[in-house]
Amino acid sequence: MSGLTRRRLLAAGLGTAGVAAAGAAGLELIEHGVLPGKTDLAQLDGACSVAGPPLAFGRLGRSMSGRFYSRARRRDVGYTIAYPPGHGPGSRLPLVVMLHGSGRNHNEVLSGMTLAQAPALRINGRPLGPMAMVAADGGPGYWNPHPGDDPMGMVIDELIPFCQRLGLGRPPHRIGTMGISMGGYGAILLAEKFPRLISAVAAIGPAVWTSYQQAQAVNRQAYASAADFAANDVVTHAAALAGKPVRVASGLDDPFQPGVAVLARVLPSTATVIISAGCHTGPFFAQQEPPSLAFLARYLS
Repeated sequence: MSGLTRRRLLAAGLGTAGVAAAGAAGLELIEHGVLPGKTDLAQLDGACSVAGPPLAFGRLGRSMSGRFYSRARRRDVGYTIAYPPGHGPGSRLPLVVMLHGSGRNHNEVLSGMTLAQAPALRINGRPLGPMAMVAADGGPGYWNPHPGDDPMGMVIDELIPFCQRLGLGRPPHRIGTMGISMGGYGAILLAEKFPRLISAVAAIGPAVWTSYQQAQAVNRQAYASAADFAANDVVTHAAALAGKPVRVASGLDDPFQPGVAVLARVLPSTATVIISAGCHTGPFFAQQEPPSLAFLARYLS
């Protein structure tokens, strides 16, 4: 018994067929985040219990939602644009493109607040610098191009130009990206692929895989092929972020933390990397949303 950690003992009590079938080797893989289940163990162990700051908001600005046909995605997609307090259609502002996580849509991009609330957030009693925020439906494909469905092309060639026609993110005003999990990966990816367009990036719990095989084992919709993974591997192409404000936050018990650790080693030395207590769950995401928004406001507003 002396060789068993408390978390392994907790795992033995989960009673799931997957854990029972995995055996000791499987538990090691879960413990290191390779197999699903690490977050379940961490929740039982209390590692996911993190507290966020109390949230305060100013008077909400205008917001508008709708749908448009995306040629890049070959389907209708929904979108929402949220303005900061005192602003609305016609305002010229910096723009944050919010990218949602897997299984979510433009209505579910944040954990601790709505998209409409985000521009009205107050930090230590002070409002964020004014910036508008936009989110659109990207599907399950990790924001990289897929055969017949290109969410990256939708954002770059359709969503952002649409916002710029409204005066948002139009030079000299800047554009940033932000996302959680799959959206965090997408936020980094867009900044790497389009460094002249994207001026700053904030990613929370980004879904960073260390190999195509690992991604395929957990989510077959992430990449269409090994070549697709190589072309859109945010670790390999991290040098494209040189000179750009970057903030990445990951929980110690997040199953993607090993990938984030690899990414952190190749990010520019000026990048802000936060590795702290928490999991790939709502409490950690909500904790990291205010400082991520403040980070973007510092460089975009």
